[in-house]
Amino acid sequence: MMPPPPPGHFLRAAGRGPAERRAPSPPSGPGAAGMSAASTAEPGATARAPFASGPSAEQQQQQEEEEEEEGEEEEGEDGAGGARLWAPPEKLLHEARLKAKAKRRLRRTSSRDSAREPPAEEPGAEPGSPKGRAHDRRSRGGKGRGLPKKGGAGGKGVWGAPGVVYGYQEPDARDPNYDEVAQGDTVYATVVPELEEDELEQNVQPMVLEYFEHGDTGEVVELLRGLNLGGRRHAVPSLAVALALEGKASHRELTSRLLSDLVGRVLSPEDVAWAFDKMLRDLPDLILDTPEAPQMLGQFIARAVADHALPLGFLERYRGRVDCEHARAALDRAAILLSIKRDVNRLDNVWGVGGGQRPVKHLVKEMNLLLREYLLCGEVSEAERCLRALEVPHFHHELVYEAVVMVLEGSGDAPVTTMVTLLQVLWETGLVTLDQMNRGFQRVYAALADLSLDAPLAHARLERLLELCCQRGVVTRALRDACPARGRKRFVSEGDGGRVKQ
Repeated sequence: MMPPPPPGHFLRAAGRGPAERRAPSPPSGPGAAGMSAASTAEPGATARAPFASGPSAEQQQQQEEEEEEEGEEEEGEDGAGGARLWAPPEKLLHEARLKAKAKRRLRRTSSRDSAREPPAEEPGAEPGSPKGRAHDRRSRGGKGRGLPKKGGAGGKGVWGAPGVVYGYQEPDARDPNYDEVAQGDTVYATVVPELEEDELEQNVQPMVLEYFEHGDTGEVVELLRGLNLGGRRHAVPSLAVALALEGKASHRELTSRLLSDLVGRVLSPEDVAWAFDKMLRDLPDLILDTPEAPQMLGQFIARAVADHALPLGFLERYRGRVDCEHARAALDRAAILLSIKRDVNRLDNVWGVGGGQRPVKHLVKEMNLLLREYLLCGEVSEAERCLRALEVPHFHHELVYEAVVMVLEGSGDAPVTTMVTLLQVLWETGLVTLDQMNRGFQRVYAALADLSLDAPLAHARLERLLELCCQRGVVTRALRDACPARGRKRFVSEGDGGRVKQ
């Protein structure tokens, strides 16, 4: 005996029409429930348990789609079984429905095939061949039309869809794959980032302090050119002047020279003007470290105007517009210095004489004036202060030499005692070292023969000076004994012709 067909299948197998495949309407009345249950029961079907699961959601969806397709087919035929005449809008709608139906069938077919095992590769295909399943670019998610993603133009290592021709593109020099041999000459540029405020101070401050030692402005110019100062160029003059205010007179002189040499090479007059304008506003803070800051800043301004590092009309900008008394004092100091020097060439002596950068003749002249002033007033402290202001510790032997020569060419014993007192104070304070003291006396020993021509009593005065210095500990006994002996003139016998022997 044949098993009963599944429900709803025997109607399609019998080839009946659409009207016959429709389910009969449920009966109404008191016995409708019983009749409905009896009529829906299939012959030979076993009763399901209450907890048995029904058809899955996918099967229900497929069944609904099939019924919908059957309904669409019924709508496409008239009652006599012939073709229906469509209006243009209805025809477009019907074609859209047919396309949607085809898509649903294709999607249902692909989803069914994905649940099955993948087909075996062709016998002649290699394991790494694109014909294998591993190289198939169709979607494996059970959705879609089974076509390659992005038309075959997507995926790792894919340059584009087959047959696509790209236009010529200019090579980019910044491309890592750029070939300079194939493209020609390549110019490499070094990019230096702009310095921040803290970085600028860390780089410029050691540079200025080193400049105070060697005094070479060309080296500072080259070092500054290697830095990307950007919009902070005005910070270089303000930092150099601030360091010079806390330093010596020679440092201030070197700073004025540096500002003059930097203008036109690294800085512009506007940058220097901006720096001095900032320092005029910061004077209340500068006075805390340097009480003489207003007068010194005025001298810096006057020297910069004289060296053409500042515009000539710099002082005119502040006339009647300054409220700070310290700034007014600095501007007044600059105006006075510029009025004294009418030609406004160079205020060379604005910082006094000092430092090893000065000519030797100028330093010798200053030391002579220092000693003459000391012999007139006898103030040892003033002479010591002037010697310190010269800032030439390597040239103090010239002071010892000039002091001894001044005693030898003088008259009386008063200059000898006064000069010994000065040498003793300079020795005890450490201002004149042992080496400088010995070199000064040795220079006198070497020139004693020439000095004796102008001062016949030079030997006697030198011996007295050395004795006093040795008693007070200024010179050593070895240095005193190294003094040359005085030569004696004597007449020889008459047979020598009256010549004089030395």
